[in-house]
Amino acid sequence: MPSFAMRQGMVEAMHRMLDLGLSQGTSGNLSVRSGAGFLVTPSGIPAEQLSPDDLVLMDFDGSWDHPLAPSSEWRFHRDILAARPEIGAVVHAHPPYATGFAICGREIPAVHYMIAMAGGPTIRCAPYAPYGTQRLSDFALDALEGRSACLLANHGMIATGPNLSKAMWLAVEVEALCRQYAIALQVGTPVVLTDAEVAETVERFRSYGPREKSA
Repeated sequence: MPSFAMRQGMVEAMHRMLDLGLSQGTSGNLSVRSGAGFLVTPSGIPAEQLSPDDLVLMDFDGSWDHPLAPSSEWRFHRDILAARPEIGAVVHAHPPYATGFAICGREIPAVHYMIAMAGGPTIRCAPYAPYGTQRLSDFALDALEGRSACLLANHGMIATGPNLSKAMWLAVEVEALCRQYAIALQVGTPVVLTDAEVAETVERFRSYGPREKSA
């Protein structure tokens, strides 16, 4: 069973998403791998009202035993965790800049070396599909191939990581990159790094990102 610390960490992460402007109201959801299943935020509960007991433990067959229903987006949480064993947590949010590019159906090119944090020279934008559908999950999986983050057309963004701390960090960095790109487009024509330049940084980033402090 998921520990209380895991549940509390997810509640705190949802609160952080509000504080950082990554989500609002009942938008945004999280999942964390737990044993043979995963823990996911419930549907329709505002983040500020969320408690550790509200989180829904699901099996990979899509079943659950909880008074609350899981997030309507549980399918892509399940499918990402099932397809990518190196991923331990998934963050989904609707931050303004990333969502703005998603509304335009635009991928993010390598306009800053921090693009490497997402695993390659672009952050892809998955085609539009209605929220909560298997089709959206399939599109998201394709957009995440070889990547740890993507946009969802006319919807929002997904960030992943080996743990919740790194997935949250990546979500913040993707939104920052989208904001920088939006500003650069207003200033002039952004200069795009080459694939080779990004690949070099991807290798250097394998040990980059937030780390737990040793006791």
